[in-house]
Amino acid sequence: MSASKSRAGAPRVGIAGFFIECNRWSPVTTRESFEQAIDLAGEALAEQFRAAAPRTLPDLAGFIDRMDQGGDWTPVALRMAAAQPGGPVDHAYFESLVADIESRLRAAMPLDALFVSSHGAALTTRVDDPDGEFFARLRAVVGPDVPIVAVFDLHTNVSRRMTDALSAFVAYRTNPHVDLRERGEEAAAHLLTLLAKGPGVVEMVKLPLVPPATSQLIAPGSVYAELVEIGQSRVGGDVLNVSMCGGFALADCTKCGFSVVVSAARGARDLARRTAQALAGEVWARRGRFESRLTPLAEAVSAAVEAGQCAALPPLILADVADNPGGGGGGNTVTLLRALLQAGAAGVVCGVQTDAALAAEARELGAGARFVARFNRDCEADRFAEPFEWPARVLATSDGRFVGKRGLLAGSAFEMGPSVLLELDGIRVAVISKRQQLLDPAQLEALGVDTSQVRTLVVKSRGHFRAAFDGFAPPDRILEVDCPGLTTPNLKTLPWTRMPRPVWPIDDEVRWP
Repeated sequence: MSASKSRAGAPRVGIAGFFIECNRWSPVTTRESFEQAIDLAGEALAEQFRAAAPRTLPDLAGFIDRMDQGGDWTPVALRMAAAQPGGPVDHAYFESLVADIESRLRAAMPLDALFVSSHGAALTTRVDDPDGEFFARLRAVVGPDVPIVAVFDLHTNVSRRMTDALSAFVAYRTNPHVDLRERGEEAAAHLLTLLAKGPGVVEMVKLPLVPPATSQLIAPGSVYAELVEIGQSRVGGDVLNVSMCGGFALADCTKCGFSVVVSAARGARDLARRTAQALAGEVWARRGRFESRLTPLAEAVSAAVEAGQCAALPPLILADVADNPGGGGGGNTVTLLRALLQAGAAGVVCGVQTDAALAAEARELGAGARFVARFNRDCEADRFAEPFEWPARVLATSDGRFVGKRGLLAGSAFEMGPSVLLELDGIRVAVISKRQQLLDPAQLEALGVDTSQVRTLVVKSRGHFRAAFDGFAPPDRILEVDCPGLTTPNLKTLPWTRMPRPVWPIDDEVRWP
């Protein structure tokens, strides 16, 4: 226990974060990408700790609340940076970020503990494991006896360098990820235990398995839900946490693979190792159930045409999963939009299409203006963002600010940048400037869309939309459409360069252990 707690009785806990999921084939993520989302330090970060609608992720709000319930303590704001999923992070920015956090951490010492909000599937333009580098450097500053507890996305690509630096590892247990606040609360509960009993241990077993993102839905009857439940049945006693981490294959890096991570009390490393190994066997035995089933484009378009013609049918959701900004997609492909227009589909709303130049032009023209909408005029870096033109009318404009109402974004303030709602031959398209998934009805309501009047909703998202639009369409009316894009779940089609091989399902013959 540090000297500061011994003197004051109230622990001082550093707060930091580095959060991004990186797709090997997406454009480089720059400093500006973080500044547009979250890059807060010192007092600016501290102001978000107990804000009514914080800009930070909900895991931090849950952590703060649970620590407050535990008694007197002092949160020490270091720096927290997060960006929309994208390509590898510019290494110079990463180095400057970590160096700054190290400097702030040294100046804040002595601390009793450290909390980190992380994703765990980062890349930089130079290294495959910046997350491991980040945690190792934090550990080097605070020493071996200060607990470090971190919250991760379940799509984290886990390395031993990450787990060796941590005292407890907590990954989300839902997908769509609606339990960030709860996992922050859990991290705080573990931290309070570790402050009393000493830093814990973390063990990991990695499998040669990279499930497609569309097969990682955690819902009743799904294989992933079954595995999470089995994992939770092993929690208790000296086992503090079991995290089933499906990973993010599109990082195409040396640490890809399904990871079973077990956190345990000090002195229980053998138990943690045995538990992780046994649970990895449960995962491997079910690997064949991680299958991706996509709907052909023509079939999806036909369903949308039918939905527009027959009001008796339930509404329809078409998920453009290969252009998911939540996995590094540009949110800008037009394959599905063009096919719907050519088929004469009616009652369709497409959201959200990222195209800053188009949004700016339409906002300047103003509501009611008619013009030729030119999509993807400035997208040379994305080979899937084809230029496309169609006569359009401006229906509404917005500054793009909204407060989430449901699902992942509930209660938090976000921005889409200058935004417009266009009408193209009866199909409405929400066009935004700051790339992101469609995750919340509030994003469409900011442009005057009443989703109760929509027959087909096209979402640029892999699966997180399900948490907020669960009442829009029944499960059998949600179709994952097979279109081209940077986030395709058709893993056998991708030009792998760094993925450990052989690995299932990319390779047919894979043995483990």
